[in-house]
Amino acid sequence: MRNVLREFKEFAVRGSVIDLAVGVIIGAAFNKIVNSLVNDILLPPIGLLLRRVDFSNLFVNLGGERFGTIADAQKVGAPTLNYGLFINALISFLLTALAVFMVVRAINRFRRREEAKVAPELMACPFCRLDIPKKATRCPHCTSTVSSS
Repeated sequence: MRNVLREFKEFAVRGSVIDLAVGVIIGAAFNKIVNSLVNDILLPPIGLLLRRVDFSNLFVNLGGERFGTIADAQKVGAPTLNYGLFINALISFLLTALAVFMVVRAINRFRRREEAKVAPELMACPFCRLDIPKKATRCPHCTSTVSSS
């Protein structure tokens, strides 16, 4: 039992678990931002383009009665096929995926610029042809003496 507790402690305080916890917390906060972007910025113009079509009240009543809205049918407990809510969820998912893609793309573009600033300039070793820093005087791979240019 003592070994299990020690192993669990090592697992819990390992950097990757803490990174995962931080990622989950930031992901939850990021979720609010993405939902707001989709619901408050992207969906209203789409609704305007579709002439204010409200998909949320599109449904097929599987019973014999007629209802004006899904809410009316649900109050009575009537079986309905709510394809309009599915369309809303699908549009929301696609816009959310697009928004996340655009944000991640911008972050990766910024990250690549930062990495390019700190990446050492490389040259090929004239003997083994492997990449080495331009300022190197000896190849770390084949140990040949190289002239830095």
